[in-house]
Amino acid sequence: MKLPEGKRFYGAVTVSERGQIVIPAQARRDFGIEVGDKLLVLGDLGKGIALARASKVIGVMAELLGMFQSASEPDEKKGDAE
Repeated sequence: MKLPEGKRFYGAVTVSERGQIVIPAQARRDFGIEVGDKLLVLGDLGKGIALARASKVIGVMAELLGMFQSASEPDEKKGDAE
């Protein structure tokens, strides 16, 4: 079965007694995951779980906060017209 462009199947992993899994080497290479990187574990009870690099999520959150701050600042042009 051919996967759609950009999609990958990396194999199966086994959960250890301590709840640990090993991320397959090719997945670590493809996503640049290195020793010491922080990953977030996200879940949807209907669809499953996903891993996301914490630094990427924090970056996206910072951008969103910046957009919210910009949107909540008063428009200086409106103030000048009054």
